[in-house]
Amino acid sequence: MTVRRLSGWAVCGCAVLLTAQPLDRLTAQDTSTIDRGVRIGIVYRPGVRPGLVMLPRKGMGLDSVRAIIGRDLDYSDRFEVITLPGGDSIRLASPTASQPAGRTGAGTGTRRGTGTSSTGGGGAQASATLNYPLYQALGADFALDITAAGDTTVATLHDIAAASVRRTVRALLPRPGDPEFRLAVHRLADQALQAALGAPGIAATRILFVKDGKVYQIDQDGIDQKLVSSTDRQALSPAWSSDGRHIAYMEFQAGKGWLYLQEMNGGKRTAVSTTGTALDFTPAFSPDGQTLAFSRATEDGTDIYTINVKNNCCLRRLTVGRFSDNLSPTFSPDGQRIAFVSTRPGLPQIYVMAADGTDQQLFAPFDYGVTGASNAPEWSPDGQSVAFHRDVAGTLQVFVLDVRTRTVRQLTSVGRNEDPTWAPDSRHLAFVSDRSGYRQLWIIDLDTGRIRPLLQQSGARLPSWSPRLSEATSSTP
Repeated sequence: MTVRRLSGWAVCGCAVLLTAQPLDRLTAQDTSTIDRGVRIGIVYRPGVRPGLVMLPRKGMGLDSVRAIIGRDLDYSDRFEVITLPGGDSIRLASPTASQPAGRTGAGTGTRRGTGTSSTGGGGAQASATLNYPLYQALGADFALDITAAGDTTVATLHDIAAASVRRTVRALLPRPGDPEFRLAVHRLADQALQAALGAPGIAATRILFVKDGKVYQIDQDGIDQKLVSSTDRQALSPAWSSDGRHIAYMEFQAGKGWLYLQEMNGGKRTAVSTTGTALDFTPAFSPDGQTLAFSRATEDGTDIYTINVKNNCCLRRLTVGRFSDNLSPTFSPDGQRIAFVSTRPGLPQIYVMAADGTDQQLFAPFDYGVTGASNAPEWSPDGQSVAFHRDVAGTLQVFVLDVRTRTVRQLTSVGRNEDPTWAPDSRHLAFVSDRSGYRQLWIIDLDTGRIRPLLQQSGARLPSWSPRLSEATSSTP
């Protein structure tokens, strides 16, 4: 069997006939090519997504900020990012275009690493200095200008169709090289996305993964990798709390599996009570952060337990496998249900139960004797889907279960793909794939099917995507 967030267990496989919707009804499916999602201005032909251009600026010392924000907005997959012609052949804005934006909201205090946004005041004067018809000719719906006003970074979002400033955000960013610099810039990118489309971004997030028996974290843009777990013990099964303040993972000690909680702001670790007597693994936080569900393997089999980690008490057994194994729990966002893996049909499949262990039933449909093993479920943050991987003709592919209709659809088809984890927007998934010739982390956008590598290093596995990280919860241990 395989287990969620714990690779290396044997997988039983056979040919598959899915009880799923036809593939031509899928929202998107990955391909073997990487769509960079960039269009060239001038030759642009209107598409579905709005066009976005980053205004070029020189001599302001904000090149790294612009590069990070531009990449974040591209990776959001909500814009067609326009690449401007090189050189000085086109002057898109006058040197004073951002001055009114710098005055917008003047007198409103800002704190380092945060931004205060405002609309209106100063927009008319700014729009008078910007060549909006030229942007329209380039296919842009929005233009983002990143400038400096003293020690304050100013992000001005222009609405091209309205020929005005949509919003101005001011932020006191940490200095480059500060541990919080990149995350503060990511938050600025999320504010720009929110201003443009009214949708929360995922730039200010991180992904945990396991490599060489250690837990690492990396920003969602594939930069700033850092060690999180202890350096002298083998760690597996990382998971985030819903507020991003803690993570949980398993460590091997003396042949046992110990569960640990670790604060992300400071790095303090605490062993979960009652663990270490057996092989405990695949922890999962409840949405309120008070309960930890996990799998426990003993000589009698593997079952799912919960423990109150707020009070460090109250161990409770939810499943009694007898002749089957039950493992890999994942909570629904409302905390009312738990999806999990059970071998009661013979091969592992996705089941669901109430959070107290009652009403256990099959969740993801399959054909007895035909469908391969299903493992590694993770409930989406919006509660509408459960991602998992399934054995298809001897190799693993990522699937998504529609919670309401209980139908499944296949997302991947190139190479071996496993261990999916949701971004907080419920439209991006990170997963492990060998499509490039070795196992590495990839990200797919379910709406467009665009896929990109997250970490171009061999051996990374067991990813876990964070919630959106606020300033108070994002410090690196």
